[in-house]
Amino acid sequence: MNSPRTEGPGRRLTLDEYLQDFDRHFWNSGPEGFWKLERQQTFQEPGVESWEAFHQGHWDESLALIESQRGHYEAYFRRIAGSGFALHRVRCVEEPVSPYLQWELHLLRLKAEYGEDTRVLLGDGIGRYEDGRPLAEIIVLGSSVMYEIVYDDEGKLAGGIRFDDPGEVSRCRGAIQEMHRSGEPLADYFARRVAPLPPPVVGGEHV
Repeated sequence: MNSPRTEGPGRRLTLDEYLQDFDRHFWNSGPEGFWKLERQQTFQEPGVESWEAFHQGHWDESLALIESQRGHYEAYFRRIAGSGFALHRVRCVEEPVSPYLQWELHLLRLKAEYGEDTRVLLGDGIGRYEDGRPLAEIIVLGSSVMYEIVYDDEGKLAGGIRFDDPGEVSRCRGAIQEMHRSGEPLADYFARRVAPLPPPVVGGEHV
């Protein structure tokens, strides 16, 4: 079993540096594609309209705002396909599903409808890779660039650590691919475990 943990020296990037660097390399991911490992169960996403509505307790509005993004994601994934690569994601899920994750899985389901290949990894499937320490959030772009994503104590994006060693990039990509193969397709998990859920509880109140 391969480990998806980053090793060796990496270069720490501020938030602005990370966003600029990521955008520069994303569209050149090539046939190896984009692979993301997402482990944390809650994040803060200020500025994202549907997340803001969810966070403020407006669940129906939040879902409507996700739905309103269909045109955007249709065009976005058409551009990605035209650029010769595909997006793959492993979404680790602890149950019971956190309020944030309930919101995010609705968004990921929409992305999956337009081409993102997401699989869900649960419980024991996650534990096989963790050896007592939670996994990091990792993005691999193609064959030459990888980032460990950095968040602040509130769960807001704060930057990244860039890794360039081809062997390290290949090893982590292979580990994420292994996790992906063992996961459950998002559509199946969503229908089975997310669709039946009542509106999430945020701050002690139903959204």
